[in-house]
Amino acid sequence: MELYNRTQIQNVVTLDQAALEAVEAGFRALGQGQVVQPPILSMAIEESNGEVDVKTAHIRGNDRFAIKVSPGFFDNPSIGLPSLNGLMIVFSAKTGLVEAVLFDEGYLTDIRTALAGAIAAKHLSREESRRAAVIGAGVQAELQIAALKLVRDIDTVDVWARDTDRASAYAERMRARFPDLTVNVQSDIKSACRQADVIVTTTPSKSPLLDDSHLPMGVHVTAMGSDSPEKRELEASVMTRADVFVADTRAQSETNGELKAWAGSTPPFEVRELGQVIASSQSPRNRADQITVCDLTGTGVQDTAIAGFALSHLTPAP
Repeated sequence: MELYNRTQIQNVVTLDQAALEAVEAGFRALGQGQVVQPPILSMAIEESNGEVDVKTAHIRGNDRFAIKVSPGFFDNPSIGLPSLNGLMIVFSAKTGLVEAVLFDEGYLTDIRTALAGAIAAKHLSREESRRAAVIGAGVQAELQIAALKLVRDIDTVDVWARDTDRASAYAERMRARFPDLTVNVQSDIKSACRQADVIVTTTPSKSPLLDDSHLPMGVHVTAMGSDSPEKRELEASVMTRADVFVADTRAQSETNGELKAWAGSTPPFEVRELGQVIASSQSPRNRADQITVCDLTGTGVQDTAIAGFALSHLTPAP
């Protein structure tokens, strides 16, 4: 068994086309029915304002599978510690033996989450998309745009966040990272989204932020912040106005994601799954003026895919 730390993993896994293709292949296998993926195991540690999620999946035919343990303790910043942490344990799918522990401290989760957003945009947004709006100014707000640039020639970003100082700091970081990118800080969500080709919501909000009045014609929306029962980023009107609604998995969207808006009832639109869209090799978008929405809650198959990709680059060739 090998143990790899975050620095070692960061040296071989970045936001690039190879990593994107690995995660996309995981989604494709899910859409083809080639994945065993149990529900998320989640446990609250209420006295410490914490939670722990465990995700896993096996892609049939793969030599390895991963189990990810992802703690979030949200008072940690007050004592100088990060809120999020975690690791992935990689097992042999032939013997069940542990092959490696990837002590990535949540890095691989950040990467695969950003890549999932790019994959959604690749299959659902207009190819000529150039302008993105990002709601939120944290780590994923930065990574989602970096990943989006792998699949679309984004040249302008409009950012809105509740904390204006954080939005300004985000804009400075993005301009330094991407000198060719125009980054505008906007005072409200409507202004941020007015000219957007792609909107990405990246917040831990517990009440909806985006509504149908914010959506220009032809826009694609990726909502990735709602990943637990108490979170919501989209008003129901966003989904009912959309021409196409896609979830990473319907079951998770109903419990953790945006389909909670129809708890106990059937939504008045068709729900597609991202893996099935990818496996079909045909985008459900067939007109430039259509509005598309993708709800990403984070899946075990993404973790197994990115862990296998990481280990293949960490392990010396025989």
